[in-house]
Order: sequence, then structure tokens, then C-alpha cells
Amino acid sequence: MGRKYPGVEPKRNTSIQISFQYQGKRCRECLKLEPTPNNLRRASLFRAQVVEAIKQGTFDYAVSFPGSKNARLMPRQVDLNDPFIMDYMRMWLDKKELELKSSTYRVYRAIIENQIIPQLGMIRLKDLRRSDVRDWVSQLDISNKQISNIVSPLRCALQEAVQDDLLETNVLKGWQYKKYEPPKQSKIDPFTAKEQRAILEALNEQARNFVQFALWTGLRISEQIALTWDDIDFDRKRIHVNKAKTFAADAPEPPKTKAGVREVTLLPPAQEALERQLEFTGELEDRTIFHNPRQKRPWKDDQDVREYMWKPGLKKAGVRYRYPYQTRHTYASMMLSAGEPLAWVSKQMGHSTVIITASTYAKWIPSCESELGMKAVELFNKK
Repeated sequence: MGRKYPGVEPKRNTSIQISFQYQGKRCRECLKLEPTPNNLRRASLFRAQVVEAIKQGTFDYAVSFPGSKNARLMPRQVDLNDPFIMDYMRMWLDKKELELKSSTYRVYRAIIENQIIPQLGMIRLKDLRRSDVRDWVSQLDISNKQISNIVSPLRCALQEAVQDDLLETNVLKGWQYKKYEPPKQSKIDPFTAKEQRAILEALNEQARNFVQFALWTGLRISEQIALTWDDIDFDRKRIHVNKAKTFAADAPEPPKTKAGVREVTLLPPAQEALERQLEFTGELEDRTIFHNPRQKRPWKDDQDVREYMWKPGLKKAGVRYRYPYQTRHTYASMMLSAGEPLAWVSKQMGHSTVIITASTYAKWIPSCESELGMKAVELFNKK
């Protein structure tokens, strides 16, 4: 077969491989055709068209082989006035690299390369319709929030295309796809006082300090592992939260919102944990407070904490497993159920508004129904 059709050969029972030279490299691509005599002839004719297009300088790798890894590696001619979605999204992301946090840039790149381009990449920018996006995302078996995250970079890129006069309108402006989702059970599942004691008793030294600090500050794990000793004001009893360390970033980055930059009150149990931790990391050059004691290095991200310390700790304590983020929920529920002011708790948590705190933790806000309204009666009903 190979002699009859040069550069064409069967590849397994369901595909045919063709090979050709392009830009000094030997390229191989598989066609999803059963290697029958007739299909081998068709593959040979297709290969001949590819070879001729290469000679004429009109070959477009991505058009001939959409989805091929080689298409991303080979330079191609891009019509800047009438680009494909795949070209425009990559150019847009290149321009945004300096504007975005590195973690956001990585997430956008993954969405563009793994989601948007495989589905919409070969549509011309000017030909994209809302129905193209709706037909695509409606088939995804993911939540509405995940769909929104996937569509977000595309919507932003289209808006910039309008500003650059490549498009007259952004077909996704003001539009969101939402499918029916049954009500979800609350993910807020704080640890009881008994569970907290069991966890702390099961942990040793640095791990115990880490969890005790988390329970009494409400910091996100990504915020806590980014803390340095310079962020602690023992005199004023304040914690300066101004950065976070996530799996998608090479170094700590500022919080996502302005409210995330905040001062958190250093309560006695949290201060006690820090004072014990001074023995382990107080004199280290990198100034990071919390380290992975097994590997003697700062924690890399929340997944690192979960695998090396959190899961083994809960198992040893005999406490039902919950994600480490529940330490944050535990803090909020303790503060509110004890009667601490809602506005103060909201600020400690780094929420942008009190409404978020109230709606999230409403069940833990005490309500003395028999006394409601009596303060106003006493103040204004004097005779």
C-alpha cells in the first residue's frame, strides 16, 4: 500500500497517516478514515493537495488540520483585518499578559487553548454568532458558574475587537447562558468546638500552629501561606493581609478584590499559635511564617496543604473530612454566633459588602425574637 501511495499508510484500524515536508520539518497527520483501498486513494489525493498548497504558498495548517498540535507550532499568515477566532484570541491574550495577574493569565490561556479554540477557533471573528456560543456551551456538562468562567475571556476579547473597529458589535455583550440547576446544598460546614479540639490534639507543632491560626483568623488558605513575619503587628495586634499564593501563580499576588487587602484582628488564640511558630520560622531568611514541616519549605499552595497536612490530620483526629476552606467558615460562624458585630466580621473576612456576609452566614446570626423592637419602644415611647 505504501508503495502505491507514497506518504500514505494505514495507522491502526480506524485512521490513515499522511506525511509531508513543511518549513523544513517532516510532518505527520492522521485522518479519521478506515484504511480501505478507496480511502487510501482519497488520502493520497488529499496529501497531493496539501503538497501543492505548500508549493504555492497558500497552505494553512490550521485550516487543513484543525485541532492538530502542529498547527499551534507552525507560524502561519494571519489576516489582521479578518482573523479567525483562534488567531484573534491568541493575539488578544498576548497583549493582556502584562495587564493580568499571572494566575489569571494562566487560567485564560488554558480556557482559550483547551475550550474556545477547539470549538470556535476556525470561525472568522466577524462571522461569530451568539448561537455558535450557545450551541457549544449548552452541551457542556458543567455548572452555570463554570460556563460563565469559560465565556468570560471570549466576551472581553470581543469587546476589545469592537474598540479596535474589527467588529461593529459584541454579540456576547449583556448575554449569559443559564441552564436550570437544582438548588444546591450549602457547602458551609463548620467544625464544632469538639472537632476543633480533636484536630488540634492530633496535630504536632507547626501543623497545629497552622490550623489554630486558620480557625481564629478566617484567612483563606492561599492568604495564610503567603503571610510573612513582616505582615504581623504584635504591638497593635493586627495581621496585614495583602497577598495570596495559589497553584496558578509562581509567586504571591494581590487579592482579587480591594476588600481583600485588609487588617485582621490578631485574637489571642491566633497570637498564641504565632508565638509558638516563631521557634520554627522566626529566624528564617525568606520570612514566610508557615512551612511544610516534612519538606522544610514554604507551602506551595492550598493543594499542598491539603495533601501533606490536612487530610492526614483529619484522619488521625477521626473527624469527618471537609476541605481546609471550612476553617474560614468556622471562624465566621464562631464570631457571628457569639454576637460579634456583622460589619466587623465582614471586614475581617475581606468581603466587599456586608450583604455578602449576611447572606452567606445568616443562620449563625443570633436573633432574640422576643426582644426585637423593644429598644425602640423604650427610647421613643417615654411619657
